Amino acid sequence: MKSSEKAYTLYILKCSDDTYYTGIAVDLEKRLNDHNTSEKGAKYTRYRRPVTLMYSEMCPDKSSALKRELAIKRMKRSQKEALWICG
Repeated sequence: MKSSEKAYTLYILKCSDDTYYTGIAVDLEKRLNDHNTSEKGAKYTRYRRPVTLMYSEMCPDKSSALKRELAIKRMKRSQKEALWICG
């Protein structure tokens, strides 16, 4: 990892309507707070509060985080749940 690159965290949230939201963040704690309290939270989660962190994993850079996010978004619900059940 280059010194100018930041590590990213990929995360999966469970929304109040029992759906999942997948995203990436540099500061996961701040981002989770944004999802639950701020207008900066994603539009999808803004109307499905509160959200709960179900899973997270570190990625060395933004590119790898985005690739992993896409891969998870393509997964079936049961495959996503297996990440934290078997994790």
